[in-house]
Amino acid sequence: MKIALIAASAAFLSACATAPAPSGPQDVFLARLNDLCGQRFEGRVVTTDATDADFASNRLLMHVRDCSATEVGIPFAVGEDRSRRWIITRTEEGLRLKHDHRDPQGVIHGYHMYGGDTAAPGTAERQEFPVDQESIEQFLAGDAEVSTTNVWAVEVHPDRMFAYELRRPSGRYLRVEFDLTRPVAE
Repeated sequence: MKIALIAASAAFLSACATAPAPSGPQDVFLARLNDLCGQRFEGRVVTTDATDADFASNRLLMHVRDCSATEVGIPFAVGEDRSRRWIITRTEEGLRLKHDHRDPQGVIHGYHMYGGDTAAPGTAERQEFPVDQESIEQFLAGDAEVSTTNVWAVEVHPDRMFAYELRRPSGRYLRVEFDLTRPVAE
C-alpha cells in the first residue's frame, strides 16, 4: 500500500514539474516570444516607404519583457522615443495585439491600445492581426480613417529574426526586422 501511494505521489509530482507542450500554432508562437523574455534586440526598417524615414534613420530597439503564459509586453524604442509598447495577449479565440502609447511619465498620449485579434490560427512563425472595431472607432474619432484597414503581423523565427509589420490594402507597408542572433545590453 505504501509503495503504491509513493509511486502515485511521484507520478503526480513529476507531471507537475513539466509544463505542457504548446498545442497549436498560437501557443507555440506565444511560447517563442516567452523564450525571448528579458532580452533586447536592435532592428531596422526593411521596407522603403518614405513615410517611414524617421523610423529608418533612428536606432530601433525592442525589449521583450513583462512575460507570462498568456501575455508578453514588448517596449519598442525609436531613437530616444520610448513611448511605444506592443502587447500580445492570449484570448479564448486566439491572440490579440495592442499598441500601448505613453509619454515618459506614463500618461497616455495619441492613439492608444489600438490593434486587433487574429482571425485565423496563423503559424508558429507568423500571426496576423486585422484591425478590431474598437480601434476603427478610435481612428475615425481621431480623423485617421486611413488606419481603419490596418493589418499588423508579428513573426518570430527562433535564433534568427523577429519582425513587426503593418499593411494596408492601399499599398502601405512597413516592416521592421530584429536580429535575434545578437541580443544587446541597451
